[in-house]
Amino acid sequence: MQVVNWLPRTELPFAAPSRPELLQALEPDVVLESSGEEAAPPVAVIKSVPETRPAVERTKVEVPRPSPVTKPTVAEEAAPVVKAPVVPPPRFALQLLRAGRCLLLVELPTGERFQTRDPAYLLLKDMLRAAGLPDSPQIVGDPVRWPLLARGTMDQGPEAARDFVQGFVAARLEDEPSVCVWLIGLPAVRFAGEANAEAWYRELQVESLGSVWALPGLELLMEEPQRKADVWQAMRRLMARWKTTDE
Repeated sequence: MQVVNWLPRTELPFAAPSRPELLQALEPDVVLESSGEEAAPPVAVIKSVPETRPAVERTKVEVPRPSPVTKPTVAEEAAPVVKAPVVPPPRFALQLLRAGRCLLLVELPTGERFQTRDPAYLLLKDMLRAAGLPDSPQIVGDPVRWPLLARGTMDQGPEAARDFVQGFVAARLEDEPSVCVWLIGLPAVRFAGEANAEAWYRELQVESLGSVWALPGLELLMEEPQRKADVWQAMRRLMARWKTTDE
């Protein structure tokens, strides 16, 4: 009925005294209703004033949002892949000979076996006579030609060539020992003596071969005759190794 406060028409026994100040504070709108001859007691209809509550500030809740998918940064320029340079297999031909107490590993200038009238072979005979060794050396085995195969995937680089040449000479030394191995020509010095042209005229020690003597190739000695003097001086220092006391 929306009646907040009401007043009785007559004072009720044992009732608390009325408090008019309550009515004055509310200032109600009074609506009088009558029906028939006798007037009904007035009814005060008080419209309730909606209570105004202070606006409460809502706390803004931050809803986490999915972060955007970040694509991996692509390098502007991929670093170029540096490939190891392909080293072609070395090419050479060597002949092993035996003269007295020495083995000779000689570079074949033409890649073919020595012929009795070849200038390079005649020079070799002169060197053996000067060293006090037989001037008709004995050929030991077939020439060593590298690379071994024209095609295939087998490693035929410098290290493989060195292992093969050293193994070949070491096997012949097991058959018959030698007091000194002559390495004549740069391929012989490089792949049997593990040295280079700076070692020419010198005596070297190789683990699998023992004492070796490094010399220029026969073709180079013919092209540059002044080198023969260096060969002769070095030969005089080493001659005692292979000459016997009665020679």
